Amino acid sequence: MKRASLSVASVLVALGVTGVHAETVTPLPDINVTTDTPAAPRPAAPSPVAPVVRAAPVAPAAPVVAAPPPSAPRVEPVIDSRPYTNTHVDEAQIQRAGSAMVGDVLERTVPGVTLQSTTGNPLSPDVEYRGFVASPTTGTPQGLAVYQNGVRINESFGDEVNWDLIPTLAIASMDLVSNNPAYGLNALGGALNIRMKNGFTYQGGKFDISGGSYGRVQAGFDYGRQFGQFALYGALEYFHDDSYRYFNGSSARRFYGDLGYRNDGHEIHLNVGLAGTNLGSVSTSPIQMVEQNWAQTYTTPQTTSNQMGMVNLTGQFTLTPEWTLNGNAYVRRFIQKHVDGNPTEAQACPDAPASLCFQNGDGSFSPANGLNGAQISTSSVPNPNDLPLGQIDRTGVITTSLGTAFQLTNSGVLFGFKNNFSIGASFDYGMSSFSSSSELGVVNPDYVVSGAGVYLGDSGSPVVIGPTSVHTINRYFGVNALDSIEVNDRLTLTGGARFNLAAISLYDQLGGDANGQNQFTHVNPLAGFTYKLTPGLQLYGSYAMSNRAPTPLELACADPNHPCLLASALISDPPLKQVVAQTFEAGLRGQNDFGDYGALSWKLGAFQTRTDNDIYNVVDTAVIGYGYFANVGATLRRGVETVVNYKIQDLTLRASYTYLYATFQSAFQLNSFGPSYAADDGVENVKPGDQMPMIPSNRVKLGADWDVTPKARIGTDLLFVGPQRYVGDEANQNPRLPGYFTVGLHGSWKVLDNVEFYARAENVLDRRYYLYGTYFDTTQLFQAFTNPQSVTPAQPLSIYGGIRVTFDAPKTEAVAVAAKY
Repeated sequence: MKRASLSVASVLVALGVTGVHAETVTPLPDINVTTDTPAAPRPAAPSPVAPVVRAAPVAPAAPVVAAPPPSAPRVEPVIDSRPYTNTHVDEAQIQRAGSAMVGDVLERTVPGVTLQSTTGNPLSPDVEYRGFVASPTTGTPQGLAVYQNGVRINESFGDEVNWDLIPTLAIASMDLVSNNPAYGLNALGGALNIRMKNGFTYQGGKFDISGGSYGRVQAGFDYGRQFGQFALYGALEYFHDDSYRYFNGSSARRFYGDLGYRNDGHEIHLNVGLAGTNLGSVSTSPIQMVEQNWAQTYTTPQTTSNQMGMVNLTGQFTLTPEWTLNGNAYVRRFIQKHVDGNPTEAQACPDAPASLCFQNGDGSFSPANGLNGAQISTSSVPNPNDLPLGQIDRTGVITTSLGTAFQLTNSGVLFGFKNNFSIGASFDYGMSSFSSSSELGVVNPDYVVSGAGVYLGDSGSPVVIGPTSVHTINRYFGVNALDSIEVNDRLTLTGGARFNLAAISLYDQLGGDANGQNQFTHVNPLAGFTYKLTPGLQLYGSYAMSNRAPTPLELACADPNHPCLLASALISDPPLKQVVAQTFEAGLRGQNDFGDYGALSWKLGAFQTRTDNDIYNVVDTAVIGYGYFANVGATLRRGVETVVNYKIQDLTLRASYTYLYATFQSAFQLNSFGPSYAADDGVENVKPGDQMPMIPSNRVKLGADWDVTPKARIGTDLLFVGPQRYVGDEANQNPRLPGYFTVGLHGSWKVLDNVEFYARAENVLDRRYYLYGTYFDTTQLFQAFTNPQSVTPAQPLSIYGGIRVTFDAPKTEAVAVAAKY
């Protein structure tokens, strides 16, 4: 299969096609192409087409909004021909957010997005949108697809998204799209399409350096220039943060470069991305500990090291004034190493105190064996102070992925109707090698685990502990066709479908049970419409399906009789069903220009997504830290979202409100350390209608920016997030994690036309709130806690300041092209 994938890629490259990434014909994302030659104008907005070239997904008929007169105030246009929600974030909004983290930008600019975090690390948040998550935490069920220049960057092994690897400075724009099958696998709740800068669209350069609270320092430099038919762009970023929590400091180094060529309506780009990060990824802490010391952490070390390198070739070829071919081909390498200090279930054997044992689920004991198969003696783990035993779990993943895709788009007239049609295909191939090991040691009074150099071999009955080494291969193939037809000046109809095929193979390298061959197929349709009630008022509605195949990680850890040390060990391979989501969405979009009284744009919509065979992480209360993945039936996410933007003269106001109620629709059992379930041996009975954890029902965002003078601006952002259920309280029997309200301030001042000072303050009121909540076993370690609640504290008041210097590139005849894209 590997040979076949290379063959497909080579054929497409030979044809001059640069396809999209594997796994799903991702809507031909904008591929960073900026062709604007008069002889071959770029086709009107991408059609509803599926993501293919891994550039911005081709959306049904790009938004076309009449621009107000130059003197009139302008607000973000909201009326377009897409029958679903698309939130666009441009470079100005990214810069205003003043953050090197994509998650921060999304939370501040996109309605319905909130950040969760099991670590509190700014580089590795969970981005939650409409009840679905894109998370860097291995083992988290992923419900959002993320593309960078047409390459799907959900990691091959667990579909996780490593936000720390994305060079924020090099981002030209982002689009967060609700459920659309064009974006292929994993787009249950939607997809994020990230377009990067290039030398045709970005002329000149910028140097930006800032710093502030908790030892944060960030610096960035980028530069773009066109040389006739060629263009160059490059960006470098550095980030360091000591963190407000112990052992949670982080650093990141990122590079992005692009070489472009265009001629006669054709455009080709070769771009390269490199990144290396070191994250202090501590987990939640007992709430009683946090109440005493906001910075205190539980067991450590907990560190993650990520390295990534990617080469992506994209192309857009104007075949005729109406037909355009887009494609891309990429190769990506990802290496992750994770170290995690934990308590251990190893203990002195009741009938032989000189040896170590593990207690089985039935209350019996089995030997704790070393790598040589012999039982480990108590004396082999030096412990003169009689400290609790612990273990350091180490995991490593090395993934090589490659893919190609193409998309053919027509913007012309079909049977007398204006039409935007696209058809495409994509193929992605991923090879991952996963390994894990566990070293015994002791937990010191500061909760730092010290290793003793003794490694655990196969232990337990059944065997659930020991080293693992698994090789996995993913093959994702997708074909899609979408069409958007303007029936008349008011009505636009959109329809299409995508076929997904996912084949996943697992090979246990140690002769264990983590073997399997799995294949999943599904056809996902899309149907929708937009109707202009008036020139400034539009009605829209759509129905769409999407699917998610179980990841190699989930498939290799899905047996309740053989639980895994989640994100660390893989044991067996019973089948899991794929997750299928159905989304209905409808609403109104309005836009009004009141002349001297300002301009207003607004949206009001309702949405509902039902998923079948949702996959859930089930903890094992008998063996601490272990668990497995299981299908738990149906879930329902239903909500209302409203957005208002108003601009008058030098004042811009923004407001959004999202109501979302996410519930389980099937009855099932889970294990929990929640206090209400202790009497039932830690079993909670989830019933239909119970609210899903860590999904707030209410979220409000308010923002304002005031241009005090042509060179000075001040602004504020306010965020309210309602109460949420703790993870481990799916049956809704315990108090909720409290809601929170936070305020941010920002300002800038141009001392020269190209020199700007800026500052921002976060959590100005210094509120103490939590980003995540779960439960833990209070009988572990020093037994100093009576409350099983475990939380991630949010960052206190933080202040940052910096300077930004811009400079122009030599003028060329094509500089004006950037404004169009």
